[in-house]
Amino acid sequence: MNLSMSSVESLVAQIHGLSSNIGELTQLRNYLKQCDDLLRTESTRLAPLLTELDPSVHSLGYLYILEACTSAPISKDQANKLVLSVARFINVCAAEQIRLAPEKFISICKRLMLQVMLLEDPMRGVAPLLTSIRKLQSSTEQLTTLHPDFMLLCLLSKCYKIGLSVLEDDIFEVDLPRDLFLYCYYGGMICIGQKQFRKALELLHNVVTAPMPIISAIAVEAYKKYILVSLIHLGQQFATSFPKYTSSAAQRNLKNFSQSYLELVNSYSTGKVSEVEKCVEIYKDTFGSDNNLGLVKQVVSSMYKRNIQRLTQTYLTLSLQDIANTVQLNSPKEAEMHVLQMIQEGDIYATINQKDGMVRFLEDPEQYKTCEMIERLDFSIQRIMRLSKKLTTMNEVMSCDPSYLGKVGKERQRFDYDDFYTVPSKFTI
Repeated sequence: MNLSMSSVESLVAQIHGLSSNIGELTQLRNYLKQCDDLLRTESTRLAPLLTELDPSVHSLGYLYILEACTSAPISKDQANKLVLSVARFINVCAAEQIRLAPEKFISICKRLMLQVMLLEDPMRGVAPLLTSIRKLQSSTEQLTTLHPDFMLLCLLSKCYKIGLSVLEDDIFEVDLPRDLFLYCYYGGMICIGQKQFRKALELLHNVVTAPMPIISAIAVEAYKKYILVSLIHLGQQFATSFPKYTSSAAQRNLKNFSQSYLELVNSYSTGKVSEVEKCVEIYKDTFGSDNNLGLVKQVVSSMYKRNIQRLTQTYLTLSLQDIANTVQLNSPKEAEMHVLQMIQEGDIYATINQKDGMVRFLEDPEQYKTCEMIERLDFSIQRIMRLSKKLTTMNEVMSCDPSYLGKVGKERQRFDYDDFYTVPSKFTI
């Protein structure tokens, strides 16, 4: 069946006439679903129809036609035009309309992402995908399938701060486990790029401990970075044991794929920089092939920081030469650079006397009574209260879920059965 002039006029008329309210839009969606095969067949002839529609008013109809127009393979020369047309539509489309056909909307967004990657200009896709996420979400608690793509573009374009703004959202609704894995993995890498290691640990921990029937490549790579970030942020307090809620697949296999990283943990636990550097040299090729060599170098640097921090617990003043000797740095100048960086990052509080090269260690000046600190504390308390309320609601919903109750009932029956036939220890036969 070909797209005749009458059918074109009928299609445009239906879109114009059924874009006013939700009842009509539902009817239009059903009509467009029936035309979907025809639209794809005639995809190369549909572009002129877009000029007859207003994307902000006729968003649903425009979406179906645009998705069909962009479905065919295109050259690199045509990619720029596609990116512009899809980005314009994303900016002006009505959220309530595109949510009626989320799979179509996701399809054109993913095509936009692929094209900006083809053009080697990932930054062009950051703003459109952020807008897409916000329009597709029913609330900021929902993780969409576009979240991982957005995080990847932020990572590749080094737009870390924009990525962090989305990572601040508390996620409670996840449709596909793979989306959560990639979102947390890419998000963790963004936090590493901003040296927000605590948040990075949280996200990578989510990947490592998430339920998984079989081990995944994402989990393996996340675990390697999790080890490195833990050493940077926690130092020798890091434990290689898994939490009880970690899946059996992860507990059995993750360490087998990360032996070189566990060797680094062992060398770090000695507290000797020379041992850490020796381990890094042995496994340098492995760390490099995993694209983790930069992070490994930060692990080595963190060892110097840990050793300097220990000195603050013992000494009030110390010369730069003594610091260099104690923590195994090459010169007082190198010790000064480390101390200055730690002061700047808030790791220690100290002053350096340039005349005699003496470092004076100070107490934390924060008294926790400024207006700014009170606002931060209040924000944290309010957030915790919201999370507590949300968890209570989720617990109530789960306690009424038939599938959950059925599983708990089976477990309870098995437990009662075992108890009935088990001889109590205080009795003998």
